[in-house]
Amino acid sequence: MRFTFQRRRFSDLSEQEILALAISSEEDDARIYRSFAERLRADYPATARVFDDMAVEEDDHRGRLIDRHRARFGDVIPLIRREHVAGYYSRRPVWLFENLSLDDMRAEAAAMERQAERFYLKAAAESRDAETRKLLGDLAAAEAGHTVKAESREAAHLDDDTRGEEDKTRRRQFILTWVQPGLAGLMDGSVSTLAPIFATAFATQDTWTTFLVGLAASIGAGISMGFTEAASDDGELSGRGSPLKRGFASGIMTTVGGLGHALPYLIPDFWTATITAIIVVFIELWAIAWIQNKYMDTPLFRAAFQVVLGGALVFAAGVLIGSG
Repeated sequence: MRFTFQRRRFSDLSEQEILALAISSEEDDARIYRSFAERLRADYPATARVFDDMAVEEDDHRGRLIDRHRARFGDVIPLIRREHVAGYYSRRPVWLFENLSLDDMRAEAAAMERQAERFYLKAAAESRDAETRKLLGDLAAAEAGHTVKAESREAAHLDDDTRGEEDKTRRRQFILTWVQPGLAGLMDGSVSTLAPIFATAFATQDTWTTFLVGLAASIGAGISMGFTEAASDDGELSGRGSPLKRGFASGIMTTVGGLGHALPYLIPDFWTATITAIIVVFIELWAIAWIQNKYMDTPLFRAAFQVVLGGALVFAAGVLIGSG
């Protein structure tokens, strides 16, 4: 709270401080665009060049602002940044940009331009110097026009073939980082927990005991799968992406897969719970087949046959063991 009180209000800034704030803001934005470009350069080189161009434009804005500051106030620029001004729009720390997707980066850049436009309009309104007011108004117009310019840059750097290749790369990365680990987890959670859950169900015919076994099996499998996925590959050589993301995807989906047919055993009546669990299992297995068909290009019939057959065998094993 004390930090909030120490921040300056925008209306209390002098014109020199407004120019200094604009200079530091343009420097920060240029750094962010360059960090986007570096993150994308290996997989999306054309889009990286778009962000390089945007960084160069921010450098140009900064140079014009510095020239104006030098003309009015000299060479010494006060140190004032976004975080020093109450109510001023802020940027996320750079490490939070590390996990942004390509679409998220584009959306973030568009939001940055809109925020910068509003700042320059407000700053121009506060200025009493004609040349400074004109410069700030011109920069507001430039920020407003960046969306159109961005589209023209994309047209220059991203022809249909290039965009198609980048879209394929993005889809492949999404599949490697999220879909494959999540699908493996869902399959493991859905299939591997069938035997212990239904064996317990038919052995005890106690729904609460069956639920507890299913809960323990699901959470235990989720933790195991998550750690195994995260530890098996750091993603550097394979290009499969962040091990943390893959671990979460695998672990969470494993737990979800097991809980799907454990939760029905919260129903007190044994046969109602069991029939409901069997219906859930059927839905889970078909969902797995659909995901394989949509993202892994596995023919639907083959995927369904493999998953349903495997699930049926494990289910039968559980029932036989529990009934024995």
